Parts: sequence; C-alpha cells; structure tokens
Amino acid sequence: MTGSGKSTFAGMVGRAICCADDYFMHDGNYNWSADKLNAAHAWSQRKCRRFMKANIERIVVANTSTREREMKAYMDLARQFGYRVFSVIVETRHDNKSVHNVPEESLEKMRARFEIKL
Repeated sequence: MTGSGKSTFAGMVGRAICCADDYFMHDGNYNWSADKLNAAHAWSQRKCRRFMKANIERIVVANTSTREREMKAYMDLARQFGYRVFSVIVETRHDNKSVHNVPEESLEKMRARFEIKL
C-alpha cells in the first residue's frame, strides 16, 4: 500500500528496481497524474523487460499491485525470461502517511480491491 515502505524495501534487496511511481518523478518532485497512469505502468514494464533481457540477477518490482491482473505483465515477463518470482507484501504497521499525498479516499479504494491468496 502507498506509504508502506515498498521503495525503501526494494532498495534494500536490489538495485534493478521497476516502479511506476518513478515515472512521475521530475527534478525531485512527484507529479502524479491519473491520465498518465497507463503510460507509467507501461514504462515500468519496459524497464523490467530491459533488465530481464540483460539477465540482471535480481529485479524488484515495487508497485502497489492490489490485483492479480496488475501483476500479470510482470509474471508473463518472468515466464518468458525464466525468472523465479517472489511476492512480498509490505504492510503499514507504523501509521505512516502516503509520501505521495494520495488522498485517504483513494487509499481506501486500494484497500477494498486488494486481492491476496495465502
């Protein structure tokens, strides 16, 4: 979930990081735009493909991925290039607020659509 520490954790476990939020970073400022969300995810997926084509050993995808379909493109890439996938859920247990100023209403919608299979 937003503000849970996904990017922090990603930086701890790998250097090849794919994150749609990075698309919105310009000169140190985060400028999110709903109309650019599809472009951001396509950009992140292309980055992941480049890492896999270069045979980078450890690639981290640090997106919210509340639904299985949001992970599908990455899972397809992993199968295509022979990567093993580990899914890590980073929980917010420290009452952290979104570093991206995501409205609480949007966060609630993300929580409501979160799919997990244990």
